[in-house]
Amino acid sequence: MSETAKNNLHEHWDIVLEPNTSFFNINLKEVWRYRDLMWLFVRRDFVAQYKQTILGPLWHIIQPLLTTLVFLFLFGKVAKIGTDGIEPVLFYMAGISIWNYFAACLTNTSTTFITNASIFGKVYFPRLVMPLSIVISNIIRFVIQFGLLLIFMVIYAFRGVPFSISTYWLFIPLLIFVMAGIGFGLGVIISSLTTKYRDLSLMLTFAVQLGMYATPIAYPLSYLEATKYKWLMDINPLTSIVEGFRYCLFGKGTVTPGALLYSFIFMVIVVIIGVLIFNKVERDFMDTV
Repeated sequence: MSETAKNNLHEHWDIVLEPNTSFFNINLKEVWRYRDLMWLFVRRDFVAQYKQTILGPLWHIIQPLLTTLVFLFLFGKVAKIGTDGIEPVLFYMAGISIWNYFAACLTNTSTTFITNASIFGKVYFPRLVMPLSIVISNIIRFVIQFGLLLIFMVIYAFRGVPFSISTYWLFIPLLIFVMAGIGFGLGVIISSLTTKYRDLSLMLTFAVQLGMYATPIAYPLSYLEATKYKWLMDINPLTSIVEGFRYCLFGKGTVTPGALLYSFIFMVIVVIIGVLIFNKVERDFMDTV
């Protein structure tokens, strides 16, 4: 036996790269092993996003404030749509903050393969780490905007608007988790499809803008209760999350346990389908990107 063959018999490899041949072969344990890399991507996503901007993270505050002012004028003054007895500024800011988190998760994960093709082609790591890091990094943005909302709630409390922290606040992390899951699931599905169909990335921008008005962000669900468009709100899994978020904060909103269960089931299904498709596409996406 040659010396090389003898050495090969005693070699022990920590990682063995093999082709992924099974559609259901999802190694979540490997994703957990690369959690340190995930946190590096989280930091990179947050820092790089505003590295060459003047105001930096202040855009996380400016954007919801400007959107709130627009909603106040268009939906409050012009359309004169009510806000379920909630102070209009707080009503709009609550909807905008949670919608921004969903939109960021969806749009950023939807370009995972295209924007990171150079990294994927050079270094091995579980590809699922990348979209997960995007969802986590956007939590920072949500926390900043949620903190801004709390500041305004305190300010309005001094002006006589009721403000109290109830046990319903404990459900807010669960609502954010479901919202993140839907954004992540839909995002990785679109990301997988855009490796072949680039038109989807262009359509997504329009779909997100349209989706904001198809979700009770600028108006309460009760506004559509007696209209023929109510069914559109009922099949939208984001409706109950937004209404539930406002109910947890202000004790007012139209939400039922059945609607929340529907959103949760939708999230689970979308995440499973998204991960399976992502797992399949990652094998040969470098040939199509």
